[in-house]
Amino acid sequence: MDIRTYLKTNRLLMDGAMGTYFAMRQGTGDVVPEMALERDAEEIQKIHEAYVRAGAKLLRTDTFAANVFSLGVEEAEADQILKLAVKAAKAAAGDRAFIAGDIGPVADGMIDAKAVLEEYRRMCRGFLEEGIDIILFETFTRLDHIVEMTKWLRKKSPDCFIIAQFALNKSSHTLEGVSASHVIETLAEAGDADAVGFNCGIGSGHMKAVLEKLDLSPLAKSKRTHYFSAAPNAGYPQQLKNRMQFMDNASYFSEHMKEIAGLGADILGSCCGTSPEYTKKLKEKPVWECSEEERLRLKKERHRAVVLTEEKEKKEEEKKKGRKKTFAEKLKEGSKVIAVELDPPYDADCSKVLSCGKALEGCGVDIITMADSPMGRSRVDSILMGVRMAKETGMEVMPHVCCRDKNMIAMRSGLMGAYINGIRNFLIVTGDPVPGTERNTITGVFDYNSIRLMQRVQEMNLEYGTDPFFYGGALNYNRGRLEKILERMERKREAGASFFLTQPMFSEADIERVAWLKERIDTKILCGIMPFVSYKNAKFIQNEITGVFVPDAIVNRYHPKMSREEAEDTAVSLAEELTEKMTMADGFYFMLPFNRVSIIEKYMRHKSEKV
Repeated sequence: MDIRTYLKTNRLLMDGAMGTYFAMRQGTGDVVPEMALERDAEEIQKIHEAYVRAGAKLLRTDTFAANVFSLGVEEAEADQILKLAVKAAKAAAGDRAFIAGDIGPVADGMIDAKAVLEEYRRMCRGFLEEGIDIILFETFTRLDHIVEMTKWLRKKSPDCFIIAQFALNKSSHTLEGVSASHVIETLAEAGDADAVGFNCGIGSGHMKAVLEKLDLSPLAKSKRTHYFSAAPNAGYPQQLKNRMQFMDNASYFSEHMKEIAGLGADILGSCCGTSPEYTKKLKEKPVWECSEEERLRLKKERHRAVVLTEEKEKKEEEKKKGRKKTFAEKLKEGSKVIAVELDPPYDADCSKVLSCGKALEGCGVDIITMADSPMGRSRVDSILMGVRMAKETGMEVMPHVCCRDKNMIAMRSGLMGAYINGIRNFLIVTGDPVPGTERNTITGVFDYNSIRLMQRVQEMNLEYGTDPFFYGGALNYNRGRLEKILERMERKREAGASFFLTQPMFSEADIERVAWLKERIDTKILCGIMPFVSYKNAKFIQNEITGVFVPDAIVNRYHPKMSREEAEDTAVSLAEELTEKMTMADGFYFMLPFNRVSIIEKYMRHKSEKV
């Protein structure tokens, strides 16, 4: 009987951990199980046999890391390890269990993607030559590699049974930020794999929680990818000397897996921290004799999540009637919007910036932006300041989020915190570096640049559905050749950026550069306006802010002895002249020195009087 025939009438029980169970038997985590095949293949065979005796119907070969990059060996040795692994699995399985050629991900951060894909192909060819017609990719985090490999393998071996499994974190995303729902939808639509699912990363409790919120109905509709697999960890480990120690919770684990089966799973197994005892406990559960039709029905029931989403959409549409349009809606429909930047304070006294926000509330400004510690100097957190500003003024806010200070865990936490507080707008930027004088004591994080952070937010939006984040990026129009700037804008747009905010522009040449870009990309651009509040302010920006060109003619409109009132009138006139020249703009982004909101109040009043 082949695996497809078996799955017509049964769920399939997969084996459990190899690596952590091998380490437990050895009493050390120093020996890599793949390398052990060369000196003690019998030990690996014994582990396989223990899982078969416990009831496993699918064994994974001891080849998770058997690639040249992970083991640091030549291809010839990697080929030999693969052959030894297949031999050990076949000897243990006999005619009692199926065998899957197991392929884990290459840590490819510093390795050329083509070389990584070729290594996966080399392993696949090796399994096929050894008569293994089930290939299992497990613990992957990148969707693009799996899409590419399943497509290639399907052409290479049309009858091969392909399983693709991804590792998730507790928030139901891979480490690359791909959501569980996006994995299901993408691979179901591609239709080259036979089964798709999740393993490792999380325990059975979190795996169950993820699946309870996951729509599996795309699998029921797919031309081939019908089956779903689940193989969580025993739980979460503790470091004990050089070994990862897991709790022994086989009964707890098997109860959760029984519930996971009821959510539509076809292939059930276990991952890190488990042993044959887990497989035995799971085998005892009355879930195995179950028709494919029944399991497809269970997957279709997961469609309830989509139905609930549609109902939520209708309610949201009803709410929209009779309320004022959002910043995003105005920008999308072509209205010229006004964004005003207010800098959060350096200390805990936010009364002044809140009073500035309240002054903007009734003068026609569409959104307030909050900078994220610009110039690498600590200010009140932009998201938290934005939450307070929105609460106090009722206005929409757009916190800036930069990559300098936080790793992705903290970044994602902040974004989710913003979401539950009603913030939907963001400006995502790479961020200014830490000032040179402070680099001995302060470290810039920069785990990601703005584009990669946008990609993460784009993935989050797949989860948020009809109420997503609306975000844009910075347009540094003076950074090199226009073609390269345009290319970077396109990459940001592909990562979900809906608009761009420019640095302040003063010269005809800068305006022409942005107009050239606007003609060549389908996006919204808010042009930067910085109305100087004094002669000193104008000279400072001209001489000390990199990337902003201020012509002498602009500075000369101010003089050292002019009054505050005269300076503000000059600033308003300058803003009016510049905005009239920026005919390509979809809106304007006012950066007010020292949060001088009286300037924008005068500007908006003059604007309304002209209308």
